[in-house]
Amino acid sequence: MELIIQPSPDQATEIAARTIAALIQRKPDAVLGLATGSTPLGLYRQLIRMNLDWRRVRTFNLDEYVGLPIDHPQSYHAFMRDKLFRHINIDPRHVHIPDGNADDISAHCADYEQRIRDCGGIDLQVLGIGSDGHIGFNEPSSSLASRTRIKTLTPSTREDNARFFARSEDVPGHVITMGIGTIMDAREILLLAFGAAKAEAVAGAVEGPVTASNPASILQMHPSARFFLDSESAARLERADYYRWVYANKPEWQRV
Repeated sequence: MELIIQPSPDQATEIAARTIAALIQRKPDAVLGLATGSTPLGLYRQLIRMNLDWRRVRTFNLDEYVGLPIDHPQSYHAFMRDKLFRHINIDPRHVHIPDGNADDISAHCADYEQRIRDCGGIDLQVLGIGSDGHIGFNEPSSSLASRTRIKTLTPSTREDNARFFARSEDVPGHVITMGIGTIMDAREILLLAFGAAKAEAVAGAVEGPVTASNPASILQMHPSARFFLDSESAARLERADYYRWVYANKPEWQRV
C-alpha cells in the first residue's frame, strides 16, 4: 500500500489523473473500474482536460441503484454520462454499468462478473471510501471475498446520499455493487479520500486491523493499492509524516 498525501484535493487528484493517463497511453485498451459520487468528480474533470484517446478503453462501474430508471438524474448511468462519458471519445459498447432494473438480478450480477473476466480483468479500479469504511456499496460486515451482488444500504449510507435527492426517502434502499473480492481482483487500486469526514475511516483502513468492520482495510492485502489523500483525510494517520517522506523520496523512475 502506498499513500500519496497532498495539501489539497486538487493536488492529490492531479497525481491520480496522471496515473490513469499513463496507463491509457501505455495500454490503449485498458480496462478501468470507475466510481461515482462527489469524490471522483475532480478526477474526471482532469481526465477530460487531458484529451486522451478513449476509443479502445473498456470501463466497468462499481455500482448502481436498484429500481431507479437509467435516465433518472441520480442514477449512476446518468452520472457517468454527464460527468465523463459525453465529454470523451469512448465507444458506448465498451461502457458497462450494472442494470438495477434487470429482471433477474442474480443472473445479471453473475453476467457482470463474466463480462469483466471476458475483458481480461480490471487493470485499474478507482475507489472512494465511505465514512464507515465502505468501498463500492460493500457496507461494514460485508464478506471480504464477496462478488457482484445486490446489497441493502444502511441508514447511514442512505443519509450520506440523501443530499443528491430531493427527499431522503427518495434514496433507493438497494443497490447492485461489485463485491470486495471483485475489487481485489483488479491489478491496481486507486483510492481517493478527501476531507475531515473521511479521516477516521482512512486511518482504520490503513493502520487498523484487516476487518470486515472496515471493508477498505482489505486493501492492505492488495499488492498495488494507492491512497490519494489531502491533509484533512490524512489527519488521523499516526505515521502520516513517514508516508509523506516516503513519497517525497521515491526514485524519479517510480514517479508518474
